[in-house]
Amino acid sequence: FAGPMADAQYILPNDIGVFSLDCREAFRLLSPTERLYAHHLSRAAWYGGLAVLLQTSPEAPYIYALLSRLFRAQDPDQLRQLALAEGLTEEEYQAFLVYAAGIYSNMGNYKSFGDTKFVPNLPKEKLERVILGSKAARQHPEEVRSLWQTCGELMFSLEPRLRHLGLGKEGITTYFSGDCTMEDAKLAQDFLDSQNLSAYNTRLFKGVLEDGKPRYEVRLASVLGAEPALHSEMTSKLKSYEFRGNHFQVTRGDYAPILQKVVEHLEKAKAYAANSRQEQMLAQYIESFTQGSIEAHKRGSRFWIQDKGPIVESYIGFIESYRDPFGSRGEFEGFVAMVNKAMSAKFECLVASAEQLLKELPWPPAFEKDKFLTPDFTSLDVLTFSGSGIPAGINIPN
Repeated sequence: FAGPMADAQYILPNDIGVFSLDCREAFRLLSPTERLYAHHLSRAAWYGGLAVLLQTSPEAPYIYALLSRLFRAQDPDQLRQLALAEGLTEEEYQAFLVYAAGIYSNMGNYKSFGDTKFVPNLPKEKLERVILGSKAARQHPEEVRSLWQTCGELMFSLEPRLRHLGLGKEGITTYFSGDCTMEDAKLAQDFLDSQNLSAYNTRLFKGVLEDGKPRYEVRLASVLGAEPALHSEMTSKLKSYEFRGNHFQVTRGDYAPILQKVVEHLEKAKAYAANSRQEQMLAQYIESFTQGSIEAHKRGSRFWIQDKGPIVESYIGFIESYRDPFGSRGEFEGFVAMVNKAMSAKFECLVASAEQLLKELPWPPAFEKDKFLTPDFTSLDVLTFSGSGIPAGINIPN
């Protein structure tokens, strides 16, 4: 088992810090309309964040579903009583809670920074006793047992290939099917470039045709699948292609049930937008997630840039590509925040002085742009941040 004998780099220590994001005061200062806008954007972000589980590892969605079942049926104190009755020590139960917190924080069982797998720091047999003895297992016996059978072994496994995210034999990824290599990734990128398609909202699945040749499916993230729809910029792309002697098929509908919920709440948020730019921004995001269009998301981002100094700030979509082993596919991310007016005023003073301060830096002007472009610098109190990790700062759009 992985337990206490596991290498320290693959476990989360019991004394790891857990902190609450305090945004109560900032939320209290919002108007009723701003609160509703922030609420529905938050719901969209949290639903969209579920896609990260599917973007991390094959077992991550099942681990998340299992934990959700456990904690919906019993709170941590009730589960603690069960765990102690089943023979776990206080330290072992704490290790289980820390593991669960790690899953929620990273939206999966690989660290958002470093891409290293983490496993529960207790014996597998003891965790199994807690899961199968839980109230959730009594309420949903077949589902809980099935979830455990699906993810239990993988949850603890530290086989060399499973220790890190990577492509082919180098590690685990769900941006590509398991038989894809770096050569397949390069070929797919060349194909996408030839069709002026972005890889940002795609996954690649490799199969075999009857004649033994490889078949590649490029699957776009969207609400719509193969069903007939009004013509859009994407419908002409959804077809079969021959590229360098290889068969490619462009499809869509990846994460469809999740993105349907995202779109529903973006529609509701639009009703509480502060201005037409926010409305147009959300309309383009809705188009992007419905049709699978990255171009629509870019148009939405242009409206986002024009929306200077909003009280409720947000961004949502397939954003950072760090966790794709090839570096082209974006992980879903969504955040909602309120402006911290006092701190923002201090940063505005810093921005206003930037041109003078740049002259004091220890390098010549040749290393700077000819003209300083003043950024819109804002200090935010975060209400919601869905994704695999929370950065100290963020520079968007990409």
